[in-house]
Formats: sequence, structure tokens, C-alpha cells
Amino acid sequence: MPQQVIQILKQPTTGADSRIQDPDWQSKANCLGVDPDLFFPERGASTKEAKGVCKGCVVREDCLEYALANGEKFGIWGGMSERERRRIRRARAIAARRPSGVASA
Repeated sequence: MPQQVIQILKQPTTGADSRIQDPDWQSKANCLGVDPDLFFPERGASTKEAKGVCKGCVVREDCLEYALANGEKFGIWGGMSERERRRIRRARAIAARRPSGVASA
């Protein structure tokens, strides 16, 4: 698993709280001006094109943290689907309950 994905699963990235409070990051997003329907595909439709827009975005982490913090249940945010974000929330909840100093397998 790539190191960046592991970091996202473990905890919010440094500065996530300030990014959530200040949505200025949105003005730098690759998706600015793109049809929003692309990021909210019908059930079973491909998310590949939307994730492609997110792939090289400089504010991808900001977008993902915003979605996680605000409980966004629909659409592609930070290059991740609803299902992928649920996995991150679950992993973070488990990590938060784990006593400090206990390594995961």
C-alpha cells in the first residue's frame, strides 16, 4: 500500500482543521469549472473520469479531508468514492480506539 494512502487512513493530515475552516483551497481545484455531474455518477456508472480530474490536483488532500470531516456521503471527493471514504473513516475510528504504542498488523 502506498505511503500516502497509509497516512490518509491513519489520521487527518497536518493542517486539516484549518483547511476545513477555510475553503480557499477550492479555488485551486482541478474540478473548478467542470460539470459537477461528472463527480456524482449514477449508481454503477464509472468513476474513472472524475478520479482522473482529481489525480493530479494540488488540493486533492484538502478536498478529501473536507469530505471526511463533513460526512459527504455522495460523489467523488479527493479522488475517492463514497465506499473508499467509508473505509478511511472506519480505519481512523479503529486507530483512534487503539491504545497508543500498540502497532497494527
